[in-house]
Amino acid sequence: MADAKRFAGDLQTGASLILRMGDILLVGLFAVGAYWIWHGNLALPAIYGQGIIAAMLLTANFFHVAHLYEAPNIDRFLYQFGRMSVSWTAVMFTLLALAFITKTTDSFSRAWALIWFPMVLGGLLVLRILLVLQIARWRERGDLRQNIVVIGAGEYGQRLIREMLASDSKSVNIVGLFDRRSSRIPDEVEGVPVRGGIDDLLAYIRQNRVDEIIVALPWRSGGTLLDLVQSLKSAPANVKWCPETIAFQLPVRSLSSIAGVPMINIFERPITGRNLILKMIEDRVGACVLLIALSPLLLAIALLVRLTSAGPALFQQKRYGFNNEEFTVFKFRSMRTEAAQPSNTPDSAVDQATRGDPRVTWVGRILRKSSLDELPQLINVLQGNMSLVGPRPHAVAHNEQFGAVIDEYFARHRVKPGITGWTQVNGLRGETDTPEKMRRRVEFDLHYIDNWSILFDIRILFLTLFVGFVHKNAY
Repeated sequence: MADAKRFAGDLQTGASLILRMGDILLVGLFAVGAYWIWHGNLALPAIYGQGIIAAMLLTANFFHVAHLYEAPNIDRFLYQFGRMSVSWTAVMFTLLALAFITKTTDSFSRAWALIWFPMVLGGLLVLRILLVLQIARWRERGDLRQNIVVIGAGEYGQRLIREMLASDSKSVNIVGLFDRRSSRIPDEVEGVPVRGGIDDLLAYIRQNRVDEIIVALPWRSGGTLLDLVQSLKSAPANVKWCPETIAFQLPVRSLSSIAGVPMINIFERPITGRNLILKMIEDRVGACVLLIALSPLLLAIALLVRLTSAGPALFQQKRYGFNNEEFTVFKFRSMRTEAAQPSNTPDSAVDQATRGDPRVTWVGRILRKSSLDELPQLINVLQGNMSLVGPRPHAVAHNEQFGAVIDEYFARHRVKPGITGWTQVNGLRGETDTPEKMRRRVEFDLHYIDNWSILFDIRILFLTLFVGFVHKNAY
């Protein structure tokens, strides 16, 4: 029965591949189609071919960075439509920039581009509608659900079933519960029937499709657990053991070995080895380029701050960085000097700015609203205290205040703080006057840390250009 239906993982992988290939093909085919519509022939000049190939490559990369091909996102239509529209628009603007840089804008027909853009947008939309409908049919037939059996009908097995059904009932189908005992066990748990012992399990597998066998027995089972594993060697399904402590108390990142002894990885440094070098190159090169490119703007802002209010152009304050170590952060001064004295000790900190704060100068209000006051932190990046992308550093007093009430707050310090971050591009900015607001930010920071990649950083930097500088809560 195992080959009677396709597994959920194969279907999701196939859907992702269809979407990838479909997007690229649509970009190329509609480019040719738009040329035929406008010019009445298919004799495309060579430079059109080069532009179309560039568009296909950019589409593949931009859409990948936008997470459009990840299995959980494929059938989220609004998610797909929003990010697909932004990504395809970004592809067109990038092509326009490349044509401008290479001085080839006159080689392309503007009418062709204006026909091509909406054609591709419509085609991408239709492709996603069809795929969402097909996934709905697969889900209705149960093809996207894994058939799972659980061994162990005791308290732990019952808890495991409840946790699994509560967290992801759409992708898992627990078809049966098995136990060596014949007494002191329930007839069913959360609608899942108890179907017998291990012999009954092996017989059931021969007659029904089972993708996963989960052994829900505690550590103390010892020899019973080893005997059980031996009896499951012939089962044509994945066999997994979910120990009680790990399942509900300890986080597990992966498995590894030290000196040949298997180990369970509970916490890992998020950026190590080659990735650490790539991150360092990204920061230093990016900071240098930005400082050179923005130097006229930086000088103009510094001069404006000095001319409009008494005091230095830069404001310095102690913050916590990587490994909870203190460093001095640089910002353009946005408050009057008497209200914005440098904070050089852990006990001295300036209260967070509020809407209409009288301490903020008129220039400072513009700088804070546009986040231009953060630009001097490029110096911190060059010093190695900060990164271009990462969790925002908070004032020492605020760090200690929220660290005392939010359990995972200090996990933010497992990476260097950043000028921009996943939290900021998702609109979580402004005053953090309640633990709930800070807790929400911490969730986004930890998501960034757990899912870090160079592409993720590039995506955040790109989004910062559109949503990271101005926000209604920045004041």
